[in-house]
Amino acid sequence: MKLRELLKDIEVIKTNADPGAEVANVRYDSRLVGRGDMFVAIKGFEADGHDYIGRALASGAVAIICTEPQGEDIPYVQVENSRLALALASRNYFGNPAAGMKIIGVTGTNGKTTTTTLIKYVLEKVTGVKVGLIGTNGNIIGELVLETERTTPESYDLQALFRRMADAGCEYVVMEVASHALALDRVGGVEFEVGVFSNLTHDHLDFHGTMDEYARVKSLLFRMCKKGCVNIDDEYAGQITDGATSEIMTFSTRKNEADIVAKDIKLSGGNVKFCAVSTGMIERMTLNIPGLFSVCNALAVVSAGLCLGLEASDIAAALETAKGVPGRMETVPTDGDYTVVIDYAHTPDALENVLKTLREAAVGRVVALFGCGGDRDKTKRPLMGGIAAANADFAIVTSDNPRTEVPRAIIDDILAGMPGAKSQRVVIEDRREAIAYALDNAQPGDVILLAGKGQETYQIIGKTKTPMDERIIVAEHLAGRK
Repeated sequence: MKLRELLKDIEVIKTNADPGAEVANVRYDSRLVGRGDMFVAIKGFEADGHDYIGRALASGAVAIICTEPQGEDIPYVQVENSRLALALASRNYFGNPAAGMKIIGVTGTNGKTTTTTLIKYVLEKVTGVKVGLIGTNGNIIGELVLETERTTPESYDLQALFRRMADAGCEYVVMEVASHALALDRVGGVEFEVGVFSNLTHDHLDFHGTMDEYARVKSLLFRMCKKGCVNIDDEYAGQITDGATSEIMTFSTRKNEADIVAKDIKLSGGNVKFCAVSTGMIERMTLNIPGLFSVCNALAVVSAGLCLGLEASDIAAALETAKGVPGRMETVPTDGDYTVVIDYAHTPDALENVLKTLREAAVGRVVALFGCGGDRDKTKRPLMGGIAAANADFAIVTSDNPRTEVPRAIIDDILAGMPGAKSQRVVIEDRREAIAYALDNAQPGDVILLAGKGQETYQIIGKTKTPMDERIIVAEHLAGRK
């Protein structure tokens, strides 16, 4: 592909590169550059791509995209934002594959994975077409599951994935859109058919600084989509819709002014039931995932489906047959009259929601086993400690993914939010040992929540991923006891 074709829609400040140069591929990692490639130099958080321009040229790069002017002997293209330039160049390189599909983006702190998974299921059930999925639990093309490192891939990898999905015959792609992806232009140049906002709760303040900035970044999605669906029960809904250029459909579990309102809500230990009410529409909905937050997720799915032209009755029929999502309120087999639940809850709001839901169904104690991730937002740690103390009968404080932090230091941050009787909690730094303790001390009727890891099958200690699947840990421990 010619350089001039790759630079389509990219605002160039200055260049001395040959626009007719043939470019073999686009690279943002200098270690992957080969002869004839174009290298995009990005200033990252740990490294600056501009420091590796020499390496890229030595490897055969024919052009460099950068934000700083280079010497006349270097074929460079200077731009204001090299992250956005990477997104647009990648889109051009892969032939803008998203243009031939309908892209649905879901953003918010909690509920993205469940909502995207349910939208994919409903679309496939109602339309019968192939649907792609991009998110935390993996990237899925129809039934083919691909592992993923990030909620939203880097822009080049995202466009490559779009190309693969389009070539496989996908007509829709449902994707989680993380705030980092919006802030760092990973979805730059993507036009979304529908955008969905679930909620905004305390998380990622190590990156965004304030909740207002977090909300501002989330709101960017609604300047990139044709139609938007917004949960107006959330206190940041107004900030999310500020500056929106899309049509907005609102949904709520309690506000009658919303376009779609959940009425006659019935919660049980196994499902939620409600009426979705809108102008000219009353449809009974059932979702076999318990908790009030499941009503919000279902409303998001209904709203997105209606924006895509589906009938409410078809959406309802599909939702009723939908199953739970791995790592989200997932029940694990045990050998006794107690229950073990795995959930990805790793934010204060998510932990509170899950604990309150389990409280409604618990006959005995609610036991919360949890930790907090290292190298991430430290301000949420005492908040999660306080929520566990207030909503669980007993807490087991342990490690999550400590990464490069000292596990005990993370635990101490959590304990700072857990005043009161120490008899109501125990600290076991090793997560495997903590799970064994929870199982060995389970009482009849208990519900034991293993929070934070969810679908993950690893633990990150330092910068190394160690295999850790809590389902396997539980099964092996119970088998060992026998």
